[in-house]
Amino acid sequence: MTDANSTAPSILTRADGATIAYHRQRGKGPTVVFLGGFKSDMTGTKATALDEHCRELGQAFLRFDYFGHGASSGDFRQGTIGRWADDAVACIDMLTDGPLVLVGSSMGGWIMLLAALARPERIKALIGIAPAPDFTEDLMWAGFSPEVKEAILRDGEFARPSQYDPDPYPITRKLIEDGRNHLVMRETIRLDMPLRILQGMKDPDVPWRHALKLIDAYASKDVTLQLIKNGDHRLSEPADIARLLATVDELCAG
Repeated sequence: MTDANSTAPSILTRADGATIAYHRQRGKGPTVVFLGGFKSDMTGTKATALDEHCRELGQAFLRFDYFGHGASSGDFRQGTIGRWADDAVACIDMLTDGPLVLVGSSMGGWIMLLAALARPERIKALIGIAPAPDFTEDLMWAGFSPEVKEAILRDGEFARPSQYDPDPYPITRKLIEDGRNHLVMRETIRLDMPLRILQGMKDPDVPWRHALKLIDAYASKDVTLQLIKNGDHRLSEPADIARLLATVDELCAG
């Protein structure tokens, strides 16, 4: 099997000169689009597993890196939810055609919803893997100590330790304040395409009850939630990947 990361990515240049790295394969529709998480990139286990699976099936597929992520240009500290959602919509508009199945992991679940709200006529179905809409407000700011909040407001940034990276993640004031402009769960999310959620119950970053809030806000009744009792945040174990691929196949065929 060809390594999904063995070839250099293609480059999409945004209007402001920023470059978005991507891998695309043409094939039958709908096109599956993978939207990664916060400080993640398109070379991860789920993205490459989807790439290889879609290649085997002749299914059109796209994965890319947001501004300041992976092989794309830009300073991560300057990134925001709005910027990354704009990247997603630009990639959808310029690199795909026809119906889409969006697969959003963690923060990508928020980006997925914003992209679907921007282009609802293009979206056949949505799949959220530990989806984290509104996380900057509900899962970060709400849980920060007064000292951390003060540091962000005073210094413009807080270095938050991460179990996924030896270097801490910079949480910027810009990220928090911009996030408030893109909250989706304060009112009904007016989308009517199917939504499938895969959620680990031992996820330390996105509690499984967060998925229930998303279900409650989501307008369509065609929503299912699979809770994985021992599942972590990444859901990248072989059984997790098999579950994801089966869900993609179901929605592409439906």
